[in-house]
Amino acid sequence: MGPLTAALNKVHLDQPVSSGPHTRLERIMNRLLLGAVLLEKLALCVTAQEMLAPPGQVKFESIDYKNSLHWAAPTNSSCLQYHVQYKIYGELDWLNASNCQGIHRHHCNLSGATSDVREWYYARVRASCVATSSKSAWAMSRRFSPRWDTKISAPTVKLNLSKQGVVVQVKASRVLMRKVHNGVDNNIYVVHPGGKEEVYEVPCGSRLTLTELKPRTRYCVQAQTVIPRHMKSSDRSTAECITTD
Repeated sequence: MGPLTAALNKVHLDQPVSSGPHTRLERIMNRLLLGAVLLEKLALCVTAQEMLAPPGQVKFESIDYKNSLHWAAPTNSSCLQYHVQYKIYGELDWLNASNCQGIHRHHCNLSGATSDVREWYYARVRASCVATSSKSAWAMSRRFSPRWDTKISAPTVKLNLSKQGVVVQVKASRVLMRKVHNGVDNNIYVVHPGGKEEVYEVPCGSRLTLTELKPRTRYCVQAQTVIPRHMKSSDRSTAECITTD
């Protein structure tokens, strides 16, 4: 017998035995009133059990087209697991991120799910607690574009002296090259004594040899990775300097 039924039966047994219309009406009203109170308490209990605080600060972070969703744990985070879903902008259905269901970390790699640079995406995450069988509401990210929102990391620069001059070798991020494969260029900035700067455009993977340099002179070089078809570029690298013989 459930608590609601027991309570209603108690109201029925506690009433005086009478068949008058007023007494029967009072008994019906009492039952309805008690039932409403019990249902309200039950609803409050269910709500308190099911609703956890949702994750906060849900956002995409993308470097070299490695796209990850990040979030902050809610304050009541002692037993929490997280569940991530994503969808393409304009689609109705949310899809589970298969590698991010019931996880304890506060990030999810969605590079595979958001690999089409022509699309826009949303992602959302919610928390759950196995111990109490409770769940939070979904917390959603802003709309995300791999093409426009990713940041290109600066390349590395290596300088060597040769008989011909200074050999400049620039390497873009391996993560970037695995994603883009081709169509990547490097801008190489050579700073001469006195501050004069020259710029060279070199295909990614090619070396640049600086000739006709002054002897026993210090030259500094920076590089920038450029993806023309995506209209993307990195910041300049840290300056590397070398002194000629």
